[in-house]
Amino acid sequence: MPACLHPAESAMPALAPAPADDADDWFTLPADGDVPIMTAEAAVAVAVRPGRPAFTLIELLVVIAIIAVLMGLVLAGVQAAREAGRRARCQSNIRQLAVAVHSYESAKKKFPPSMLHTPGTTFAGNNGSWSILGRILPFIEESVTAVRVNLETAWDDGFTATGTPDAAKNWATVRVAKIPIFTCPSETNQVFRTKSGVDFVFPNTYAFNFGTWFVYDPATGTGGDGAFHPNSNFRDARFSDGLSKTLCIAEVKSFTPYVRNTSEPASFPAGSPPSDPASISGLTSGGDARISGTTNDCTGHTEWPDGRVHHTGFTTVFTPNTRVPHTVGGAQYDIDYSSRQEGSSASAKTFAAITSRSHHPGSVNVAMMDASVRSIKNDIDLPVWRGLGTRAGNEPVSAD
Repeated sequence: MPACLHPAESAMPALAPAPADDADDWFTLPADGDVPIMTAEAAVAVAVRPGRPAFTLIELLVVIAIIAVLMGLVLAGVQAAREAGRRARCQSNIRQLAVAVHSYESAKKKFPPSMLHTPGTTFAGNNGSWSILGRILPFIEESVTAVRVNLETAWDDGFTATGTPDAAKNWATVRVAKIPIFTCPSETNQVFRTKSGVDFVFPNTYAFNFGTWFVYDPATGTGGDGAFHPNSNFRDARFSDGLSKTLCIAEVKSFTPYVRNTSEPASFPAGSPPSDPASISGLTSGGDARISGTTNDCTGHTEWPDGRVHHTGFTTVFTPNTRVPHTVGGAQYDIDYSSRQEGSSASAKTFAAITSRSHHPGSVNVAMMDASVRSIKNDIDLPVWRGLGTRAGNEPVSAD
C-alpha cells in the first residue's frame, strides 16, 4: 500500500465511470450498502443546465390584466344575479299588496279610499287618517298588527317624545311595526324615521295611484282621476278603462325630498299638468320644504300609515324615474311636490307631482288594478303613462 494512503481511504470503492451515451445518468450505484455517488460528468451537467427564465414585466402585467377582467366579469355576474333576485322579491311584494286590495274589495264591496276626510273641515292633528296600507293589514297576514290599531283615530295617536307611548293607543303599535312587504329589498334607506330623537315610524316604498295631477278638493269632496282618492268607494264598474289598463301600485323611494303647502298652481289647473320637470321648482315659493342633506329631514314616503299623497301615493305627471330638479342652498335635489296636504285645509285643493321612482336600473315595478304585475321602463311615452293613471279616461293605451 502506498504510504500516502490511509487504510480507510484505500477501502473506499472506486468511482464508477458515467455511461458513455447517457448524460442524464447522474448517479452510480455501487455495491449494496454503499451511498450513491454523483459522477463527475453528471455534476458538470447539473452546473451548466439552463433553468426556466422568470416572467418578464410585460408577461406579468398581461396575467394581472386577465385576472382583473375575469374578476370583473364574475363580480358583474354576481351583482346581476342579486339584482334579479331583489327585483323578483319586489314584484312579489307588489303582487301581495295588489291581491290584498282585491281581498279588501271582496270583503267591503268597494276598493279602499286613500284616506277619510270630512269635506269643509280640517284634521285636528297632522296625521288624521289611515292609508290604504293600514286598511289592508288584515289581508296581508298582519292581523296581529291590525287588531291593535284603531282606524277611527289618528295613526300617531299616543306619540310622546320620551319614546314611551300609551300601550292602548295607535302609536305604540306603529312605532315598532316593520312590515317587510312595505319596502323593496333594493331600497337603501330601510331605517326608522325619527322624531324628537326617538324612532317614529318605518318608511314605505310602494304607493297607490292617485291619478294624473289633481288629487282632492276639500271644499266639495271631489277627487282626482286615479284609482284612489280621499273618501273614494269605487267598484269594478267605475274603471271603464279596464282594471288591466289602470295602475294600482308603483314603486317610490323612501326619504324623498319634497315641498308641500304652497299656493294653488293656477298655471296648471286640473286636467293640465305640467310637462317640464323644471317647472315644478317654480311652484314651490312660500312652501314648506322638507329638504335637507340629512336623510331623516327628507320625509316623503316615510310614513306607511299616512294616507296623504306624499307618503302613500304617486301621480303620473312625469314618467318613472324622471328627475325633478330643485336647488336649495346651492345643492340640487330630486323632489316631489304637493300643493296642499290633504286634510290640512278646508278649502285649498291638492295638486301633486309625486313621481314613481325605483332602485332597479331603467324601470319601476307596478301592479295594475287586476293585480297583474309588470315592469314599466323609464322611456315609456308620457301620454301612455298618464293614460294608465286614469280609471275612466278612455285612452287607447296598453301597459305592455
